[in-house]
Amino acid sequence: MHAGDTQDEDAVVAATVETPRAALVPEDTRVAAFFDVDNTIIRGASSFHLAVGLYGRGFFRKRDLVRFAFQQARYRVFGENRDQIDEVRSRALEIMRGHSVAEVTAIAEDVYDEVLSLRIYPGTRTLLDAHLAAGHAVWLVTATPVEIGELIARRLGTSGALGTVAEHENGFYTGRLVGDLLHGEAKASAVRALAAREGYDLAACHAYGDSTNDVPILSAVGHPCAINPDRRLRRHAAEVGWPVREFRTRRRQARRGVNAASLAGLAWAVAVVLRAVSRSLRRRMGNP
Repeated sequence: MHAGDTQDEDAVVAATVETPRAALVPEDTRVAAFFDVDNTIIRGASSFHLAVGLYGRGFFRKRDLVRFAFQQARYRVFGENRDQIDEVRSRALEIMRGHSVAEVTAIAEDVYDEVLSLRIYPGTRTLLDAHLAAGHAVWLVTATPVEIGELIARRLGTSGALGTVAEHENGFYTGRLVGDLLHGEAKASAVRALAAREGYDLAACHAYGDSTNDVPILSAVGHPCAINPDRRLRRHAAEVGWPVREFRTRRRQARRGVNAASLAGLAWAVAVVLRAVSRSLRRRMGNP
């Protein structure tokens, strides 16, 4: 998004994707399904895996990767936290400043093929496919950059993506946002704007999310559903009578798997740093 562009809110956050499956959805459909991405479609935080891919291509320092690994571990164990998300956002924008949109998009393609495609919950994928087969529009709604959301939407064959817009000028990121992070109430506002633009009947629409921060978007539609919910969303869903779909393994096994995966990811990041420090010391001492 160029700085200074004057577009409506829905145009700013919505990226329509031309895919063969989405093209089969009737243009006059009144029903859409809105899917959160992280821990709803993809296991873990997609931004963390993108960060690993960017690190491998020299975008930032090793200590940044360790920081992202800690954030990923905390997210997998405790769920989303607004302060945590703001911290990651600020650092990510700083890292992206001066890099080209084309470069980041190409890296994201590789990250999807190598990592994200293997982390898609089969149960959520089946649900998404069922909506498309029923002639419903399907949109991904994520706090990650809209370019990443659009990529995932294209690979899954959905109608498009709503995402956070990182400002860019002449094809290069400026390190600033257009508007705010697409999170919490901002997601619901974006969905309402999109529904008004496309003619969707929100009372007939569906929404899926995993976190208590998804309550606004779930409350905006007639058919909300919690997928792989964190503790607070599970409690809220029980209180208001929302259905819950669990596509992880049994809860105890899931907790063990989350802890093991998070610790493994953190250990990997720390090992990368230690190896680099070790090589640097050997070079300074004149050893091969």
